[in-house]
Amino acid sequence: MLTDRALAGLQEATHKGRVLTAREDLLTYASDATPLLRQTPAAIVIPRDAEEVAAILALANEEGFAVVPRGAGTGLSGGAVPTENSVVLLFPSWNRILEIDVANGTAWVEPGVVTADLHAAVEAEGLFYPPDPGSMRVCTIGGNVAENAGGLRGLKYGVTKDYVQGLEAVLPTGEWVRLGGKAVKDVAGYGLKDLLVGSEGTLAVFTRVLVRLVPKPVRTRTLLAGFGSLAAAGEAVATILADRIVPCTLEILDGVTIGAVEAFGNLGLPEGLEALLLIEVDGHPAAVEDDSHAVGAICRRLGARRVRRATSEDEAEDLRSARRAAFSALARLGPTAILEDATVPRSAVPEMLVRIREIADRHGATFGVFGHAGDGNLHPTCLTDVRDRDAIARAEAAFEEIFAAAIALGGTITGEHGVGLAKRRFLARQVGDASVRFMRQIKAVLDPNHVLNPGKIFEPGPRCEHPPLGHPRYAEALA
Repeated sequence: MLTDRALAGLQEATHKGRVLTAREDLLTYASDATPLLRQTPAAIVIPRDAEEVAAILALANEEGFAVVPRGAGTGLSGGAVPTENSVVLLFPSWNRILEIDVANGTAWVEPGVVTADLHAAVEAEGLFYPPDPGSMRVCTIGGNVAENAGGLRGLKYGVTKDYVQGLEAVLPTGEWVRLGGKAVKDVAGYGLKDLLVGSEGTLAVFTRVLVRLVPKPVRTRTLLAGFGSLAAAGEAVATILADRIVPCTLEILDGVTIGAVEAFGNLGLPEGLEALLLIEVDGHPAAVEDDSHAVGAICRRLGARRVRRATSEDEAEDLRSARRAAFSALARLGPTAILEDATVPRSAVPEMLVRIREIADRHGATFGVFGHAGDGNLHPTCLTDVRDRDAIARAEAAFEEIFAAAIALGGTITGEHGVGLAKRRFLARQVGDASVRFMRQIKAVLDPNHVLNPGKIFEPGPRCEHPPLGHPRYAEALA
């Protein structure tokens, strides 16, 4: 519980009326989109501007409560799940696109701007913001930056960090910083902007974001190819990339996911498919036509039962929407759907697909698999029931093996969802104890009292004391 003094301080910092403590409000923000993780916060605070954010964080350091910034709550690693005795920050009115600078190819936006709204606004100017997370119609830019969100177009265009050119943020101590800017080149000092992108709300609260824009592609072609086996689809992925074709989208869905998506979207897919590839190429019209025909030919040569080419933008959007609905469609098949994002080098995608299927079968668990095959980012999704302890235990054991397999193949426990609460126990297995200690040292320097989203990414050190750098017990305190 917050002390009376802390609660009064929050009311004063926000000019009253924007501190919520009613039980129904607290329960609304007790979780994000991650299943099985929930914690009721002590209060909800809706700051009006950066000055109020700074005042809240300064108060948190004085009074010893935690602050958890939250975007749209679509995260899948527990990054926005409150911690004990925490205050959740909401930004519902921070939704303005402040500037679109066509000459410099940039846009200043507030953190609450919905990603799809930014897409529409800049495309009206002939520009393009490539990052397109699956939840882009709901998720916000602030959350995208915090999690370094990816998306379907990541193979060709990269992820959020590749498009963040500047940041304004409040540090955990309440200090305000501005990093980066419109200059294309800037190597003045350490790359602090890049440190904050993907820091999962543990190192700063973003108040404005400067994103980089690129010219909107002149033409796009969308294809859907169905295969009788995962192996054939995986070989098609490898062959397309080996032929020096770089689609903007190269997605895969397995048989379980195909059935769910077909029931959800009624695409008219043939029965008996074990894998489906959604492929898009974009760019100059002549190159797009050449590449789309080459991709179709590769798929047919490698056994595709059907290759469907969208004949209109509406049809292409229907196909994209079906892929974006993969998780929602799978979630309809059972009481609980646990979505993860084990990621491997793209040459290892066929083997990883086989290993996921073997692991699921061995544990008697039902999995659907979909994801960004072109960049190796797979989403194994377990369909289970939170009320069945044995089923949940089998799901957890299966995921543990899946993460181990990804690491063994040179991959990572997360390609875009983040570590958060859900995967922090696996982090040291991938990066090693020394790397985790290094991360904790960075956290301790920027957040000496561990007030900002504590417990995410890795367990916090002892909260009783945080010795200064150079102190002989510093390493022990961070252990």
